[in-house]
Amino acid sequence: MHSPPDPAIPALQPMDSFANWLKSPLGRYLIEREQNFFDHVVADIFGYYALQVELPVYDFLRSNRMSWRGSAGLSAGCSLHCDPAHLPLLNHSIDLVALPHVLDFHSHPHQVLREVERVLVAEGRVVITGFNPWSLWGASRLLKRRRGMPWQGNFHSLSRIKDWLALLGLEPTAGRIYCYAPPFASASWREQFDFMEFAGDRWWPVGGAVYCLEAIKRVRSVRLITPGWRVPKPIPVAVAEPARTQTAATPPASKRVGPADS
Repeated sequence: MHSPPDPAIPALQPMDSFANWLKSPLGRYLIEREQNFFDHVVADIFGYYALQVELPVYDFLRSNRMSWRGSAGLSAGCSLHCDPAHLPLLNHSIDLVALPHVLDFHSHPHQVLREVERVLVAEGRVVITGFNPWSLWGASRLLKRRRGMPWQGNFHSLSRIKDWLALLGLEPTAGRIYCYAPPFASASWREQFDFMEFAGDRWWPVGGAVYCLEAIKRVRSVRLITPGWRVPKPIPVAVAEPARTQTAATPPASKRVGPADS
């Protein structure tokens, strides 16, 4: 019989368990590719405040140059210990949010996205990563009956994530799918399927294990509606031409009577 868990020992949060799994050979294979995506995307995002939600043991904002970079979540080591669905931050206060796999392991992923939209400034960016159910990894999750990490997570399809973003006014601007090889625990077995990494983007673009997505918060500009006043057109006024002075007719010259007329 299994002994009941000791109540004095707090249970690991899902993200802490996921962070432990990322230390495995298969986890390192995954996280290296995601880290490369974050490094490339966040390097050219400017502002003042950047926030990483969960997984503080991996610095996904390391290539960003903002003056303040913090972390928030329930994972051990977060600078702000809070539920990602209820961020203790002001509205429109963050320029960049990194969201690595939070939607996979949170019970209210749409509420997490709502909070991200709330704290982002206009034209702020969010970078999201998550597991793709339409992949070999998604098939393995079904075979394992969602037991263990990372298979117990809720894999959301990329189309569903984009629908959620569209409802919140977050527009995808860049994306990439990684990890096309089968989820073999052995590195030697995975190396035999390296050809799938190079051919996946071309022949099976939606079949990678993880999606990486960047989105921007669009805010419609407010346009001031003014009354439709029009400058009246000038009314043409008929101007009478000056009257011409008629000169008196010159009387005809008197006819001279000659001898022949008499």
